[in-house]
Amino acid sequence: MRTITTLSSVLLLSILFTVACTQQGQEVQPGTGEAVVEKEAVRVMDLELKEVARTVEYPANLNPFEEVHLAPASPGRIEGIFADVGDRVSKGTVLVQMDRTQLHQAEVQLKNLELDFNRLDTLKRYGSIPQQQYDQLKTQYEVAKSNVEFMKENTRLTAPFNGIISGRYYETGEMFSGAPNTQAGKAAVLSIVQIDRLKAMVPLSESYFPKVKKGMQASVKVDVYPDKEFEGSINRIYPMIDATNRTFNVELLIDNLEGLLRPGMFSRITFNFDMEQAILLPSMAVLKMQGSNQRYLFVEENGTARRISVTTGKRYDDYIEVFADELQPGARVIVYGQSRLLDGVPVEVKD
Repeated sequence: MRTITTLSSVLLLSILFTVACTQQGQEVQPGTGEAVVEKEAVRVMDLELKEVARTVEYPANLNPFEEVHLAPASPGRIEGIFADVGDRVSKGTVLVQMDRTQLHQAEVQLKNLELDFNRLDTLKRYGSIPQQQYDQLKTQYEVAKSNVEFMKENTRLTAPFNGIISGRYYETGEMFSGAPNTQAGKAAVLSIVQIDRLKAMVPLSESYFPKVKKGMQASVKVDVYPDKEFEGSINRIYPMIDATNRTFNVELLIDNLEGLLRPGMFSRITFNFDMEQAILLPSMAVLKMQGSNQRYLFVEENGTARRISVTTGKRYDDYIEVFADELQPGARVIVYGQSRLLDGVPVEVKD
């Protein structure tokens, strides 16, 4: 009776073991009762470092190379405005004529002082007048002459460079008050911009500071011309790092001889740095944990799958750049069958 009970217990334990193995996804070797581990079929690729051009892209607004708001030194009546918005003007062209009443008065005063000074100069040669009197009149004459020159410059406003009129804020006959009336918060009769060249201020990450050099080329794209690329070069590198966001500014010059670009346009500026060694893997090899932004992949080590957390970088067509300290050249990265894997699961590499 005891023998039958013992045999029944052994048989029951054998059945329970078989069921447990089956529930765990394992097969039982017929006749032996030993569990046969099922291996997941996968494909792998040997990890190799590849050379890639390190590029970074930053958004920036385009600005005129030069912008000047023309205004006289003091308020007064506007005698004439000889340009309108959109007009192209050459350097030295008279654009605004202010009232010249005070200028004419100053010129008459200067002419009288000039006559008196010439008389005293003749008398001084013969020693007929004291030196102090001569010096006083000479000073008055030079001050009057300087005042006339100053008023001439401020009653005739000329174009400081070849450009386009971008703003007109008064009409002929109106009084220039000197109150701010431009978007820049300055007082002006006219605004003029130079757009044969444009510039853009780009805040770069401080990590690129050692790599940026004056004259470095960059490509510029704007949404208005999606299939066209413009060339630019770094003109100025600002020496200070902004402690709040860890960036530094570079000024980019962009040729615009065709006149396609305009100040205020939104652009994307791409800088090409040196070639670097990087880990590029097929994008399907990198998995994303559900409900988070965590990325990971699997490598095959001694017949098992090992999970490695990674961060991703720039995408190159069907490949993506990954970063992980545990990934070294020669690692066998699983590129097929990885979606079914867990860490430590046995795998079988298939061709």
